[in-house]
Amino acid sequence: MDVKTLAVVGAGQMGAGIAQVAAQSGLSVVLVDVNPELVQKGLAGIRAQLDRAVGKGKLKADEAQATVARIRGASSAQEASQAELAVEAVTENETVKKKVFQDLARALRPEAILATNTSSIPITRIAASVDRPERVIGMHFMNPVPVMQLVEIIRGAQTSDATYAATRALAERMGKTTVLSRDMPGFIVNRILIPMLNEACFALQEGLASAEDIDTAMKLGTNVPMGPLALADFIGLDTCLYIAEVLHKGLGDDKYRPAPLLRQHVDAGWLGRKTKRGFFSY
Repeated sequence: MDVKTLAVVGAGQMGAGIAQVAAQSGLSVVLVDVNPELVQKGLAGIRAQLDRAVGKGKLKADEAQATVARIRGASSAQEASQAELAVEAVTENETVKKKVFQDLARALRPEAILATNTSSIPITRIAASVDRPERVIGMHFMNPVPVMQLVEIIRGAQTSDATYAATRALAERMGKTTVLSRDMPGFIVNRILIPMLNEACFALQEGLASAEDIDTAMKLGTNVPMGPLALADFIGLDTCLYIAEVLHKGLGDDKYRPAPLLRQHVDAGWLGRKTKRGFFSY
């Protein structure tokens, strides 16, 4: 399948990032969100990102203008009916995602591919909510999308070979490197990453060291650019907790149980960067 028009549902940070990278690769993009203010905010964020790239000499001004011209905002899936592929990037909530997929299945042509940017929800369950499950696939971008090279592709039990091939080709056209994961809780990245972040929460809870020293030790001791507690704040502690719960429930092993300190921070509303307080203050 030759994808010429991409629908991106969800105009938050992830959705806007996917829209930007797709438009930069030459695709026509429809950025959909039921909240018109979020659509405008997403478009403004894309323009700001491109302007910064121009200012740093990483992008020509005419290329930035052409990228912006390829993206249009919309408030419903019906306005993206001509898209050959749609990527859902709404909140990490299974009920919400299934509703989006049902809307997309009604709005798009029968052969259109429906991809989800979920970081943890089983693709097979999402696919079962629509009448063409063979066209559903996981396409998990990393945050921030314009910077991060990886796309995890996850095949559900029903995903066809043609759907996988077209999705992989699209990701590569967008300049990404792909890996293929089985449809297991957390897929590849979060199956390994979230337990590490959760263990850092346990270490802090047990008084092993301060948050600053835990992060410094991991940055300098393992050569990662960001310590685990700062990274958890960046991701969002509510998101980390949700994925930890998915791993714990889906794999049935207590080694994945969320740290009580992580749960306490979420209960307090200390969700990380987006609330200006998490394990650190911002």
